[in-house]
Amino acid sequence: MKHSLLASIGIGLAITLGIVWVILLFQGGDEGTVSGVIVSREGVSRVREPAVAGSFYPASKEFLSAQVGELLSGATPSSIDGFIRAMVVPHAGYAFSGATAAFAYKALSANVREFRRDPLTIILIGSGHTVDVDGAAIDSHDEWQTPLGRVSINRRIRDLLVEQDTIFRIDETPHRSEHSLEVQLPFLQKVLSQFTIVPILVNRVNNEEKARISAALAALPGDVVVIASTDLSHYPSYEDAQKVDAQVIEAIVSGETDKYQNTIHQLAQQHIPHLETFSCAQPAVAIAMMAARLLHARRITPLHYSNSGDALLGDKSRVVGYSSIVFSSDSLDDTFSISDQEKLLDLARDSVETYIRTGRMPAVKDYTFPLNQYRGAFVTIKKDGALRGCIGRFEPDMPLFRVVSEMAIAAASKDSRFMPITPEELNDLHYEISVLSPLQSVKDWTEIKIGTHGVRVQQGSQSGVFLPQVATENGWDLGTFLGELCTQKAGLPRDCWKDPSTQLSVFTAQVFGE
Repeated sequence: MKHSLLASIGIGLAITLGIVWVILLFQGGDEGTVSGVIVSREGVSRVREPAVAGSFYPASKEFLSAQVGELLSGATPSSIDGFIRAMVVPHAGYAFSGATAAFAYKALSANVREFRRDPLTIILIGSGHTVDVDGAAIDSHDEWQTPLGRVSINRRIRDLLVEQDTIFRIDETPHRSEHSLEVQLPFLQKVLSQFTIVPILVNRVNNEEKARISAALAALPGDVVVIASTDLSHYPSYEDAQKVDAQVIEAIVSGETDKYQNTIHQLAQQHIPHLETFSCAQPAVAIAMMAARLLHARRITPLHYSNSGDALLGDKSRVVGYSSIVFSSDSLDDTFSISDQEKLLDLARDSVETYIRTGRMPAVKDYTFPLNQYRGAFVTIKKDGALRGCIGRFEPDMPLFRVVSEMAIAAASKDSRFMPITPEELNDLHYEISVLSPLQSVKDWTEIKIGTHGVRVQQGSQSGVFLPQVATENGWDLGTFLGELCTQKAGLPRDCWKDPSTQLSVFTAQVFGE
């Protein structure tokens, strides 16, 4: 960057307060950095050592843990409905932006506890401050080190992204001294017990490339949260920062990437004194917004705003803006359009008819997002309104369209309660698909919501599953629903759900049929 924050506090103060100087040097998150050290030894993981420990945040484990804990305890974010799918979080020194960042991580922590989201894959995406990146550069290390310990990179996800689209490449160079992703790790380490990361830097990407990156991120398997690391206005006065940052935040909260980009363009035409940038990771924010939309995270909540002038030693004549914003789905279920539903139902019918008539598994073409999400699903087949077969899988280990094809064939030919479907029956069958949320264990059966939750009971090797719609279709109350599940599906005593040794898990489902 052209300017140093040292000038804003004066040489004398910098000499007198050396520690303060180090922090202020990185006030906006865009000044010089300390080079990271790459460790590589035969037979061990390649570790990226911290580049900015001791400047942006404390190098001491004890001091860092205490500071992050204090920042989190002071954050009081709004309650978030549904799954948090993406966040916008600042990345300056903790003395300046840490209080605002804490709001996002406090909200994520509560969300993980509420919905038992463990483990998470965190996509950290930002823009290079020391290297101007082409495409999407993913770091090549196995782990990242902070004073709080090591964090693993999800190499499976990294390899999947590189295989999916040439826009992604593995390159450690821009990550070596980059601070914007590193500073997110201590917060994540404090609020999450199990997580992996995928660090990505983007700079020069056009709108078509942003769309490709966001689509790839939204289609990833497992429980993924995209975190865009950005600060807002750089170096205007305190009052000007508040005005322009409010407009940029409003544009982000709209969920419209065009509005976000146009707002920044229009503000740039105003030539506000000393204002150098409105969002230092603009492409990363746009990608996170697009991925959130693809993941149906249309509930967008601004949690906190501040700027460096609010800090104890902040200079109000020249500030940097910060905001924490979260994107969440309206419910636990992703919503599939009518067109998506029709494609899956046609796939289920075509798969069954091909298999029953030829005895061979059909060739299934690849589908694009959202049908290529890794999700569990059940396929139910009915004839004249009566059940003719129902089989599914919970494990999100293959694309949804393949799950639907395979489970449709299994429901038609392998449901032990029925004889296999014959060619003569094919024209009389009706198909229903239930796309599942991840299983969540419950400790108390009173947490189960009739008509909303499907339930799995498990005791030793015996288990059984009822979909959510079973209760409403039969007019059962909760006790009857659980009792029938124990006896009909698990072969256990009728009151097995009251036994402390029985494991109860719930899930929700988006159900659609012909």
